Amino acid sequence: MNAALPPRDPPHGRFDEPFEMLEACHDRVRRNLVQMERLAARLPVHGCDAATAQAARDVLRYFDLSAPAHHEDEERHILPLLRAAGDEAFAAQIEQEHHELHRLWIELRRSLVEVAAGSWIAAGPAEFVTWAKFAALYRAHIAAEEANAFPAARAALDDATLQAIGRDMAERRGLA
Repeated sequence: MNAALPPRDPPHGRFDEPFEMLEACHDRVRRNLVQMERLAARLPVHGCDAATAQAARDVLRYFDLSAPAHHEDEERHILPLLRAAGDEAFAAQIEQEHHELHRLWIELRRSLVEVAAGSWIAAGPAEFVTWAKFAALYRAHIAAEEANAFPAARAALDDATLQAIGRDMAERRGLA
């Protein structure tokens, strides 16, 4: 974690409605992906300026802090429910995508750090290939979770378990 980054924001949504919170996190991922894509389009033309540096810091902050907490939520609470329902293959796919997203993030993060510091120098169009792969994989990943994983997990939960999941999510963020 980059010590220069401010503390992470609590996710939008309510912890007593964990699926609402998970979906709100997906909305934030989408917004940050759009921001990242705007940066990729702007940088080759305009280079680094104060606005691009701030946008890069915002994207870094989200994907360094909030996105990993969101993935942990899913791995602790959604994947076990999918596995218990007999959908090991889908649970394994989601987990593998989390690993691949993390790998791609580490790769593209280097250039975002340079942008945030105002020291980015164009390396050529190939530099943004990883950015595009990251965005495409994340969008497909979110779509699969919202269409399949979340409804299947929701169906397996009673109110007490749902509340316990929400409490765990809040406690891990120091918000309980």
